[in-house]
Amino acid sequence: MTSPAQHDTFVTSDGSSLSFTRRAAPKVGAPRIVLVHSLALDRSVWDGVADRLQGDAEILVYDCRGHGRSDRRSGVYTAQLFARDLAELLDHLGWPETAVAGCSMGGNVALAFAGLYPDRITALGLIDTTAWYGADAPVKFGERADAARVKGMRGLIDFQLTRWFSDEYRASHRDELSRLTALFVANDLDCYAASCALLGNVDVRQHLASFRMPVAVVVGEEDYATPVAMARQLHEAIPQSTLTILPRARHLTPIEHPETIASELLALLQRA
Repeated sequence: MTSPAQHDTFVTSDGSSLSFTRRAAPKVGAPRIVLVHSLALDRSVWDGVADRLQGDAEILVYDCRGHGRSDRRSGVYTAQLFARDLAELLDHLGWPETAVAGCSMGGNVALAFAGLYPDRITALGLIDTTAWYGADAPVKFGERADAARVKGMRGLIDFQLTRWFSDEYRASHRDELSRLTALFVANDLDCYAASCALLGNVDVRQHLASFRMPVAVVVGEEDYATPVAMARQLHEAIPQSTLTILPRARHLTPIEHPETIASELLALLQRA
């Protein structure tokens, strides 16, 4: 049975409109989970996972500011600002606490949320992500934003698709690649640059040792963007964490392996 879905918008305290979808739980007392998407895409990153979780949880997906159908005002983006956006959205929905899972940039937001609002998070899913991209990250992500301005978003898409998915997936899912390409090239350049700066500057390592909620760390074996070494660092720094490495997978495992990611998150919810 498909759970009823509520599509709506919410305006944050600084006037930014966030577009979200809430899938109601099919049973009373089901756990709640928020799924936060990756850079330059939108909540549809999680469609396959949400379809598989909807019989077991109440699910919230949304477009981060500057992405998808949410407001495209750039300004200064930080993981902490995006975490505040999520906290205000949860207040609006009447969710005092929830599990949160994020992929790539979404994982940075989930980590910041867990650090800033530890009493509001029941479990944490860290998918293809890291707490810190390294000392050279501001320069590297600045170069990526500059490349987008010079080449346009379409000039970056071949590089992105190779990083996101295995060769086998790209060869057999042409329609999905076309859909994601359209999403990617439709990004606002200023918002994309601001989001790149968020990733370049993020550093939430100071929170990791204090986490007491169940945590699942998942990464693709061939992830070049947030490689296995970064996932191991998260796992070693966070008490109560598990580490799962998906063979032959790359960076966007919620799209390429939705059934496996859903299983990992369901196990995480059961631990919570």
